[in-house]
Amino acid sequence: MPMRLTVIVTTYNRKELLDRNLASLLAAPIPAGLEVRVAVADNNSNDGTAELVTEWQPRFTGRLDYIFEPVQGKSKALNTAIAATDSDLVATIDDDEEIETTWFQTIAENFTDPSVDYIGGPCLPRWEAESPDWLPQNYRGVVGWVESGSQRLPFDDDFPGMLMGGNAVMRRATLERVGGFSTALGRTDTRLLSGEDEDLYQRLRDTGARGYFVPELIIHHFVPRARLTRRYFRRWCFWRGVSQGLMDRDRQAPVKYLLGIPRWLFGTAARGAWAKLKGLLPTSVDQARTFGGELDVITLMGFFYGKHWYRPERTS
Repeated sequence: MPMRLTVIVTTYNRKELLDRNLASLLAAPIPAGLEVRVAVADNNSNDGTAELVTEWQPRFTGRLDYIFEPVQGKSKALNTAIAATDSDLVATIDDDEEIETTWFQTIAENFTDPSVDYIGGPCLPRWEAESPDWLPQNYRGVVGWVESGSQRLPFDDDFPGMLMGGNAVMRRATLERVGGFSTALGRTDTRLLSGEDEDLYQRLRDTGARGYFVPELIIHHFVPRARLTRRYFRRWCFWRGVSQGLMDRDRQAPVKYLLGIPRWLFGTAARGAWAKLKGLLPTSVDQARTFGGELDVITLMGFFYGKHWYRPERTS
């Protein structure tokens, strides 16, 4: 029996990018032994997304589904699409991404091993404008830029990252065992919460699910000019901190705490503040390090707010 894969594409008012996404999914060869369907999870778009999917459906010859989720929230849209499908494997990607032509082949090769529960891979940037000099290397994730080397590595305590939902493939049985994406986390139309991937990853790890970072599982992520601003980075990092604070309410780390916050976060923020102050000197030329220090402080502020004061939006 062939393996059955559903690729879930969440989207909200970005039909131009979705158009490129669907083109890449249709162009990638599907190897023997793998059946592929695509499900577009429309999170209440009003820009003609539904009509665009209708236009693409004949080209997919019955393999493209449209799922509408009116309640705003990426996690809600993902969960609705997962529940509406029944394939053996579930892949999640975003509407602003395009897959490498070998993406399906890589999935088929990795899941021939029955002990593999999930895989993830690199997210390489497709820049609309030139990458700015002030972009800190340790904050590349703000624009969805994820690389973890050229070796196939297990997702374990030594892995320098986590499973990113923008390029993830999981066995449905594993996903059902750990539960879906947290609707208290995840981006909405007004808030840049971003912890739904990390929360799911931690639950996968907690249950002993076996996963790998696969460098050949490549997607290309569009980085618009509008996100290449300091203001966007500051806002993203604040809400990232809020997300981490929310997760810490339910799952505290095995570290020392101060005022309900992991103590190491204060150390990181203190070093960041010092880097920011040094960056104000006339002799300073390292813009990336200076700005990275500022983002460390902002992340701590967001964590404190998320841990002690923030109340998640209701999604149902």
